[in-house]
Amino acid sequence: MKQPNSTRKPGSHLIRGRFAAPTSTDMQTFSSSLAVDLRMLDEDIDGSIAHATMLGQVGIVTAEEAQTLCAGLETVRQEIHDGTWAPTDAHEDVHMAVEERLTEVVGEVGKKIHTARSRNDQVATDVRLWLKRRLIELDVALTELVSVLLDRIESDGRTLMPGYTHLQRGQPILLGHHLLAHLWALERDRDRLVEALARVEKSPLGACAMAGTPHPIDRSISAELLGFRGLVENAMDAVAARDHEQEVVAACAICMTHLSRIAEELVLWSSVEFNFVRLGDDYATGSSIMPQKRNPDAAELVRGKSARVYGDLMTLLSLVKALPMAYNRDLQEDREPLFDAVDTTMASINITAGMWRTLTISRDRFEADLVGDFSLATELADLLAERGVPFREAHEVVASIVRWCEEQGSGLEALTPSVAREFHPSFPEDLGPWLDPRTAAERRTSRGGTAWLEIQRQVAILEGNVGRGFDL
Repeated sequence: MKQPNSTRKPGSHLIRGRFAAPTSTDMQTFSSSLAVDLRMLDEDIDGSIAHATMLGQVGIVTAEEAQTLCAGLETVRQEIHDGTWAPTDAHEDVHMAVEERLTEVVGEVGKKIHTARSRNDQVATDVRLWLKRRLIELDVALTELVSVLLDRIESDGRTLMPGYTHLQRGQPILLGHHLLAHLWALERDRDRLVEALARVEKSPLGACAMAGTPHPIDRSISAELLGFRGLVENAMDAVAARDHEQEVVAACAICMTHLSRIAEELVLWSSVEFNFVRLGDDYATGSSIMPQKRNPDAAELVRGKSARVYGDLMTLLSLVKALPMAYNRDLQEDREPLFDAVDTTMASINITAGMWRTLTISRDRFEADLVGDFSLATELADLLAERGVPFREAHEVVASIVRWCEEQGSGLEALTPSVAREFHPSFPEDLGPWLDPRTAAERRTSRGGTAWLEIQRQVAILEGNVGRGFDL
């Protein structure tokens, strides 16, 4: 009888017993996820320690064996961290690397670690543990960005500026009002992270390949040891589900949309034409040919990296489309876009906070510019409406006034009370309060308006949310 191949490569003997020949070198390289999976080394070790502990508590291994496995796993963790032992592509993934080295460290008992589990539920567990930690870190970073913008409102929130729609001047507002629009969007990003965590915090460990196990395990023990708040109830779902990853990356993509909008404004506002902000030297770059340049590269990169995270989301969505139950090797491709999306979003949040922390604002930039500006036209329409004129009629009257001013080659500063009454007799003798841009901004006291009192009310709410954190 032909003898089995006795020249197995490292790692291959753990799962190649069914084959007469080793994996080809090119297939080994092609199929290895080790470089990506090593990012989850600590999560993999933590999951294995919890699993070994559970095996000991239910009597599948002895208490002494469980202790030996746990101690050995900590040794493997330290060896890989300090570089005294390094896995190779021959191990295929982090799970096989840890298991093989564990057996080398503790002997035959190491071979018991894989009882009542599969790499399918291992990797699902590792990813969820990794995501739990990263979601908390993302929330901390977003909280810092929120704090930076709140500080900016305190120092520069009363700065007068045009509010834009269609990138055309709409009405005078205060900078604090504008920043609050971004802040509430960032608060919703924080909410999405909390909501995503609720679905990440379910343990798949013990689901095995997809059908569960005949061994008398207690999945709730390992789940509790790992800090999960519940179990993925169905074993097939436990190893096949990736919607929690898609949800996290979708939250990242939405957050990147918000960061990209902030970044675009900094690009515009730092231009000579706007001259509203000046980025700090540590977040601006120069030109290789034009000595005078102060390029807003930090903001442009945040804006550009949003596309990268969108791509990561599309990769994850496409990966599982029409994928049959339960586990398929395609799912190995989920970690790279997941890690990239989280990393890119984290970096972009930090850079955005850095830009806003160090930039300067030209507080007087629009003070004179908005006097007589057509952005005050709505004030005149509201004035007529307050005096009983139907708003649609008032709108038409003021539109005629704007057209008249344009024909005169002037702004609303040319509108005297006598001229105004030629357009409608309800205009008062003194238009001054209605043509002052700062007064116009402060007049908008409705809930959510740009008046400083309303800005302060919203700031107080957001300040109360800053220390909220995750309920872990």
